[in-house]
Amino acid sequence: MDCGHNSDNQSRTCLHCSNLNHPSCAPREPREVTGLLYIFVALKDGPVRFNALRRQIDGISQRMLTITLRQLERDGLISRTLVPTIPPRVDYALTAVGRSLLAPVMALVTWADSNRHAIEEARRRYDR
Repeated sequence: MDCGHNSDNQSRTCLHCSNLNHPSCAPREPREVTGLLYIFVALKDGPVRFNALRRQIDGISQRMLTITLRQLERDGLISRTLVPTIPPRVDYALTAVGRSLLAPVMALVTWADSNRHAIEEARRRYDR
């Protein structure tokens, strides 16, 4: 199945159609996926400001956080609210659709935490 994306970038695989030519379909790099999961964790209790999200998600760059938040907003999983204060404030929150994904995301986060040491060991063995 072709999702309609076109690109000459051969380094990523489209999650929609498994085509190597579609880098913009969804995050695929480990840090992108981890950032995505932890955005859900950070937003599970309600709206959070951008800078608070950045502080809560260890190791994510401002650029990657911005890109991921925009994609999640585009997909209808989070909402972005500009609060007209001085300085301006931006809050992010899960939408109803985003909240419906929270249980599977939390299960994946729990699994990743439980298997972190095994994954790190496998990476060490592989990288030798």
